[in-house]
This record gives sequence, structure tokens and C-alpha cells, in this order.
Amino acid sequence: MKPRILIETIALLIPLTGIGRYTLEISKRLRKDESFEYYYFYGFHSKELILDQKESKLKRLKQLLKSIPVLKKMTRKIINIISKFTQQKYDLYWQPNFIPNDTIKAKKIVTSVHDFSFILYEKYHPKERIEHFKKYFFKNIYLSDAIITGSQYSKSEILERLDFKDKDVHVIYHGIDHNIFRLYSNIELEFELPKKFLLSVGSIEPRKNLIGLLEAYNALSNDIKEEYKLVLVGFKGWENKEIMKLIEANKENIIYLGFITDQELAKVYNLASIFVFPSFYEGFGLPIIEAFACGTPVLSSNATSLPEVGGDAVLYCDPHDSKNIAEKLVLLIENSDLQNDLRVKGLERAKQFSWEKSAQQHQALFERLLS
Repeated sequence: MKPRILIETIALLIPLTGIGRYTLEISKRLRKDESFEYYYFYGFHSKELILDQKESKLKRLKQLLKSIPVLKKMTRKIINIISKFTQQKYDLYWQPNFIPNDTIKAKKIVTSVHDFSFILYEKYHPKERIEHFKKYFFKNIYLSDAIITGSQYSKSEILERLDFKDKDVHVIYHGIDHNIFRLYSNIELEFELPKKFLLSVGSIEPRKNLIGLLEAYNALSNDIKEEYKLVLVGFKGWENKEIMKLIEANKENIIYLGFITDQELAKVYNLASIFVFPSFYEGFGLPIIEAFACGTPVLSSNATSLPEVGGDAVLYCDPHDSKNIAEKLVLLIENSDLQNDLRVKGLERAKQFSWEKSAQQHQALFERLLS
């Protein structure tokens, strides 16, 4: 009988951001392995993995959770109540999203901890999320037999803040889909873009430092802003009223595309003159790798894990200094040789990161724990 592995996939019920993307990309590759029998937990146990949110049979559940405000607030409690009545037991339970569910029965538990922004930057998260983490994270995390994290930087934070041994914390880098994020020719999109533009990708939320980016962009000369518009891509997150107000105030130069598909995003990367990622705090920083693979020169924050991920293929800036962001933007805009150097280095560095490689390392860890 094959070992039974349960993956929590609740993150697939909402528009995919970082953790949802990570959960999906690893899960759909793991299920190709025939040595394990995979199950998925959406508040109930299922053998169906959501690959296409539009076509999934679970779409009705997603719509229900979004449409009833009271239910939305009570979702986590409802999930725990439902799962208490299930008698299924698994050989291994993988929680990709920080907090293992203590009602799930498994011989081994693996949890992915991506960062500690919920402690370090409480103001960057919705109040309900912070309350949930304070109540359950430190209580439940020690149910885990092993921890997965996305960078050496995050591992050092875990060892500093949690009582786990070094051997139990495993760094597995995230990846990208190289069939999607690659160089394109003859690009066609259903929306119009400027001839030249600076691009930033990420949820519209304070942690991504969009206010710092908007201040830096506004400080550029009128000639540069006339030539290079600023394009923002990302799901509308939270605490974003000030950000949206700044975008609206400069809508002749700033274009907000909102949430777009990966296929569209890859083409937008290809068309961008420069990719800008001034985030205050990241456990990995996936958009940097996506930009690399699409041949886009990158200006990134020098904070947290980002230099580890970007290596020498990035021009770095101080995210806490909008003047420094503006200066580095000008440097990169005016130096075509630097752009070409970063483009070449980025394309090469992107080859080191793939979801296939990441999934293989997840699978190898599961095998070791179950052997």
C-alpha cells in the first residue's frame, strides 16, 4: 500500500499570490510521482487538485466563502470543526502555509514557514491574520517534524526565533515555470502598454513598498517620466488606500493593471524596460526570478533574502530611502551597458530555479521522513 500524503490546499481557493502559487506548483508536480498517494485538504478531504480555478468543481465553494461576509470571517473555525469529524489518517501531512492544522491526523508533519513578517511588520497585514497567527502559530508549529523555508536568510530567522534544530530546517528554493516565463517574440496582449515602461509586480500592500516606489518615480525628471511610464501589476491587497490615491493622482504616468494571468505577466515582463522590486521584506522574492527569465534588467531592494536570490544579476537600492531608489533608477535608465549586463546575468541565473527542482527536493524530504 502506498504511503498517503495530505497537502493543505486552502490557499488555492483565492486568487493566487505567493503562497498559493507555491502550493499549486509543488503540488501538481508531486502528484506525478506514483510512489505516494496524494490527497488535498480544502476544509474537507479530496483527491482533486485545483489546477484551473475557473474550471474547478470546487469553484462553488470558493464563491460561497467570498460571498457571505460572516462565513468568510468564520472560515478557519468552520474548517477546524469539519476536520475534527474526519477519521482519515495519513502517513505525512504537508502544510505549505505556516500553521499546521492540529485536527489532521498524520504520522509525520512538514510545515513551510516563509518569513516572519507577521511579527516584524504587523502593520503590513490585516488585523484578522495577525490575530490568527498570534493565537495558533507558536502553539501549532511544534507539531512539525520538519520545516521547509525558501532561503538561507529565512532559515536563520527560524533558528533564531523557534526551537528547532538546524537539521530539521530545510532550505528549498522556489522556482518558476520556464515554459511560461521565458523570452517571447511577436507579443500580443488584449490591453495596451506604453512603448517604454518601468514595471513592478506584487500585491498592492504596504510591505511591497509601493509608496517608496511612487515617491521615487515622482522624483524623476519630467523628461524621464514622459519617456518611461510606471506599470503596476498585482492583486489588490490590504491597507492600500494611500497607495491607490497616489496612483490615481498620477494616472497620466502610472498604469495599474491589477491581477493578470501568468501568461500575460510573462509577456509584460518581456516588454518592460526595467523591473523594480523595492520590497521591505521577503522570504524569497519570486518576481525577481520571473523577470530574470524574461530578460528584464532588475532593480531590487537590498533587504532580507533578496541579495541571496538575486546575486550579482541585480542592481540594488535601499528600500527605506526613496531618493536612493530614484538615483538607482536613473543610473539604470541612462546606462544601456549596465542594462545589458544585468539582462545576460539574469537569464543565466534564472536557470538555477525551477519548480521541478523544488518539487524533487520536497519529495526527497518526504521520503526521508517516511523511510
